[in-house]
Amino acid sequence: MSAYIILTKFAPGAFKTPSEFKQASAALTDTLKRECPHVHWKASYATLGRYDVVDVVDAEDPVDVHRAAVLINTYGHASTETMKATPWREYMAKM
Repeated sequence: MSAYIILTKFAPGAFKTPSEFKQASAALTDTLKRECPHVHWKASYATLGRYDVVDVVDAEDPVDVHRAAVLINTYGHASTETMKATPWREYMAKM
């Protein structure tokens, strides 16, 4: 299984109230669980700065991660940047 980092930035004005944001987040979570069963969320972080959310996921097939990113873009009213990640120890062992 490979690790991926999904960086998400919400579109300006995407949510008018905190309640609307919570509802959209819950609906997106349900959609991701249903539509992307092979993507395993390891951690999610709300962040300050360039991105609003950082997700760490595992998946066998990068197409599954791509599908998750498209769903986040569509239902999360956001843009994403996705990176494949290699655990540091594994990376150093192959250097």
